[in-house]
Amino acid sequence: MTPYFSIVIPLYNKEKHIAQTLKSVINQSYNNFEVVVVNDGSTDKSLEQVIKINDDRITVYSIENRGVSYARNYGIKHAKSNLIVLLDADDHWKSHHLEDLKLLYEKFPDCGLYAKAYTKRKNGINLKSIYKNIPQENNWKGVVDNYFKSSLANSIAWTSAVMIPKTTFEKVGYFNESLNSGEDTDLWIRIALKLPIAFYNKVSAIHLLNAQNKITKTKLSARKHIDFSTYEEATNNNIDLKNYINLNRISMALQYKIEGAKNLEKDIKSHIDYNNISNLQKLLLTLPKWVIILILKCRNLIQRFIDLRIFR
Repeated sequence: MTPYFSIVIPLYNKEKHIAQTLKSVINQSYNNFEVVVVNDGSTDKSLEQVIKINDDRITVYSIENRGVSYARNYGIKHAKSNLIVLLDADDHWKSHHLEDLKLLYEKFPDCGLYAKAYTKRKNGINLKSIYKNIPQENNWKGVVDNYFKSSLANSIAWTSAVMIPKTTFEKVGYFNESLNSGEDTDLWIRIALKLPIAFYNKVSAIHLLNAQNKITKTKLSARKHIDFSTYEEATNNNIDLKNYINLNRISMALQYKIEGAKNLEKDIKSHIDYNNISNLQKLLLTLPKWVIILILKCRNLIQRFIDLRIFR
């Protein structure tokens, strides 16, 4: 029998997390699924942790290390179902996650991406995600009017909380394997420009911010990041996309400042449309490095007053 969902998990050196991640999958209230784990050349005991789990719905592919985008694409292409559910190897789902996605898909069958609300967790503290122009009630389901506008606080789409039909990848392409930063944002933009996106405002995924991997430990200035100029033409008739890209560029500029990458900071600032950012954002771009770092350290306390997504 063909599984209703194919869950694709790229795995690279997550031996401390993968068992709990898979446990959250196995404990789903809806259980007609397969799990495609793509071991992306792990050098720790990640693979051993997966093999210990006795569940015939889990299939493991081991490949040479090629990066998360290649691993995700590999898993998608080897999946049996048309409905691809993504999950990172260090995140968790609540038991109703797949059941919620099934309800969302059946209610809105013609969308290019299906997203669930998520919570970020750091040091045991849950940080609520906020979505612009989305009803706050816990059980709202619907097609998002404007993905870019709704993602100006927290992104509607996040890799461990989305389901994407294979037909979407056929229409807009797969994850860009030349990138190792912002590859997910790049895909969300391509989807949102062409296809409707459905959202269910009920938290069912948990993003563990403490988990680290090789890529996140690498400075942004040393990574191959999404080139937002690719979408310059699309922004001419889409002010919300322009604002969305501006926000991402501000985030990058601040990160480059922290890393001391002055040339990269100067370059990314030259592409920011200062006519379409807030006075607060303009101020933040002028602050010295030590002030930015201080704000980051206090973000859990002040996030209710300042939209700290610009520091992501």
